[in-house]
Amino acid sequence: ITPWVIRELKRYDAKATFFCIGENIQKHPAIFKTLISEGHGIGNHTFNHLNGWKTKVSDYVKNVALSETEANKWREDKSVNTPQLRSNTNPSLFRPPYGKMTGKQANILQEKGFKIIMWDILSEDYNTSVSEEECLQNVLTNIAPGSIVVFHDSLKAEKNLRYALPKVLDFISKKGWKCEKM
Repeated sequence: ITPWVIRELKRYDAKATFFCIGENIQKHPAIFKTLISEGHGIGNHTFNHLNGWKTKVSDYVKNVALSETEANKWREDKSVNTPQLRSNTNPSLFRPPYGKMTGKQANILQEKGFKIIMWDILSEDYNTSVSEEECLQNVLTNIAPGSIVVFHDSLKAEKNLRYALPKVLDFISKKGWKCEKM
């Protein structure tokens, strides 16, 4: 689904920040490289999509570091590491899966230079009990300039995402707003 998302964003001259799971970077390096080359922002979302409330602090911090190491492989890759591409990445952004982490986990990650990014609008595209129209309305009824909207480029979210994302991008475009990476 990610290549489709990239094409939709490009169609609307929109940029996004993708909070990537390290394991997915490892499995799909070409897609990760495309995110960078298309000028989207990159953030860390742990290596294995861990729930911070259910994970020991040390294990959580190690998992975030493992994901950062995987992303940094591309920053060191000569085919990707040009000044233009490097400026399109920000290795210090972090969004906790499920929006859940402990205060101690947050403090340690901030001490290590991560900026924790949450959101003000959750599309709920991943929720199979939410209809396509409900997903769309979750965004459209709450969005304003400066909003941080969470969509998921996953197979679980695909049905709702394919319906809602183009309509949201069209709405933003008609308002004269701009989608930007962080």
